Amino acid sequence: MTKESFSIHGDEILKKIKELIAEGNVRKITITDKSGREIMSFPLTFGVVGALMLPALAAVGAIAALVTECTITVEREDHGETPAE
Repeated sequence: MTKESFSIHGDEILKKIKELIAEGNVRKITITDKSGREIMSFPLTFGVVGALMLPALAAVGAIAALVTECTITVEREDHGETPAE
């Protein structure tokens, strides 16, 4: 599993989250404020799309209205690699 972080402004959060979900290999998304405090975290399981993501996206939209700058941390699935034993 790999982690990647993006610093982003509040008005761009929802757009970025939707892009990440569309990629399909994202396992978990965590949003933290500029002081490093976790605001929201939600897992993405394979096949969870559409209506099941609406509550999470609505919450992200509300967060976007409140924060000016935040960091999105993404945990991605490593495809093709076998775990070390």
